[in-house]
Amino acid sequence: QVKLAEFGGGLAQAGGSLSLSCVATGNIQRISEAGWFRQAPDNQRELVASMTQGGKTMYADSAKGRFTISRDNAKNTVTLQMNSLNPEDTGVYFCNAKGIVRDLYYESFDAWGQGTLVTVSS
Repeated sequence: QVKLAEFGGGLAQAGGSLSLSCVATGNIQRISEAGWFRQAPDNQRELVASMTQGGKTMYADSAKGRFTISRDNAKNTVTLQMNSLNPEDTGVYFCNAKGIVRDLYYESFDAWGQGTLVTVSS
């Protein structure tokens, strides 16, 4: 069973920065794609940033130029660096990872974290 845990959420001032980390544990052969999703109060969950195995990144328009997604393969960790925060960035951030399980059949996995709350005050 592959499990994800998010760290780094909290309260930040407008214009400040936060760094979110997602640590994947379990019998992982490879993480093919990882991403961060945000669910603001009373809104649907939206993709904020993602990264493929090949290193291609994608950002929501609201995150471009301010957020950076990165990966540490040795630690099975995905990080979202958030700069120039504004109140619209407030929400619960969820980590998602897709990949291959290290077993006889190389089964795929699609795991989600429990979410970490980010609150940006103005």
